[in-house]
Order: sequence, then structure tokens, then C-alpha cells
Amino acid sequence: MEVICNKVYKHFKGDYYLVLDIATHSETLEKYVVYRALYGDNNLYIRPYNMFVSKIDKEKYPDVNQEYRFELCDIKSVKE
Repeated sequence: MEVICNKVYKHFKGDYYLVLDIATHSETLEKYVVYRALYGDNNLYIRPYNMFVSKIDKEKYPDVNQEYRFELCDIKSVKE
């Protein structure tokens, strides 16, 4: 799964987030996803890329319908 910047993703627990960028740790070169909550105080978060794109642990969360922790949302504009 590839993460696309400037797109909205739904977390498997239900909230929505805007992916702003992909950052690289200066020492380890590990990639991180930078994203903003689209609710509440619109907090800014980072998460390791591999964790962001990971699949749901179906044993821990058997009732979740999503396959991945975050899934891309296809949001259409009201202006066509």
C-alpha cells in the first residue's frame, strides 16, 4: 500500500485524517507519515510509515471491517 499526500484516510476506529507529508528521520532514515486529525483540535501526528500501512490484527479486533489501519477515502467534491 502506498500513502498519498493531501488525501483523507479513515482510521479503523472511525476518525478521519489528512495526510500532509512523508518525513524521513535524519539519523535512522526511517519514514514517517505526517497527518492531521479532521476532528476536535485538529492535532498533528506522526506515525512510522510501516505502522500506518499495516493490516488490522483481526484476532485483537475481530469486528473491524477495514483491512488496513488507515484506508484511503474517495471524497467527492459537491461542486461538479
